[in-house]
Amino acid sequence: MTIGVLALQGDVREHAAALADLGEPARLVRRPSELVGLAGIVLPGGESTTLSLLLESSGLFDPLAAALGSGLPVLGTCAGMILLASDVLDGRPDQRRFNSIELTVRRNGYGRQRASFECDLDIDLDGVAGEPFHAVFIRAPVVEGYGPDVEVLAALPAVPDGPVVPDGTAVSDGTGGAPSPVICRQGSVLVAAFHPELTEDRRLHRLFVDMTKEERR
Repeated sequence: MTIGVLALQGDVREHAAALADLGEPARLVRRPSELVGLAGIVLPGGESTTLSLLLESSGLFDPLAAALGSGLPVLGTCAGMILLASDVLDGRPDQRRFNSIELTVRRNGYGRQRASFECDLDIDLDGVAGEPFHAVFIRAPVVEGYGPDVEVLAALPAVPDGPVVPDGTAVSDGTGGAPSPVICRQGSVLVAAFHPELTEDRRLHRLFVDMTKEERR
């Protein structure tokens, strides 16, 4: 079976390369017919409002929403997390979302482009055990709330004003000093606030591939 990568905008080639490294064929998805027969789909990082508009103009939004509603496994990174969340703060009023995972996220919650940062994450999951996961945050969304069925797999440390980034400053993220989740899972939905496709660590993509195989059984 083939895993799709939404190919309207964003880090498309990087996600396809990550899947290729794992021996998984990827199909670039630009139109509704290319959803047929997929074992899972990746919604890449990019610009969430642009992706929302392109999903509408391409005719993909409703067919993809139906597929996700039927349990198609999905990995959403950065902008992909925003598209999948149940509630989005600081987004455009007309921006549609898939409501696939019970998260409240704030667009660009860690700051604009110049506030991008990298850090190492401890991940609470046997399938992603080993060395810390190096994460690249670029205009990343902040998770400000999540539902009882959401499993938090990694979070940035808590400090009074928000998580600390590598230069030692605290980011005000609206979480009130609670740990800020950056990898979450609910059922067949896996999301990350950062860009795992921009490093050589394929453990998060491997976890997603394993999720697609679970759905096939």
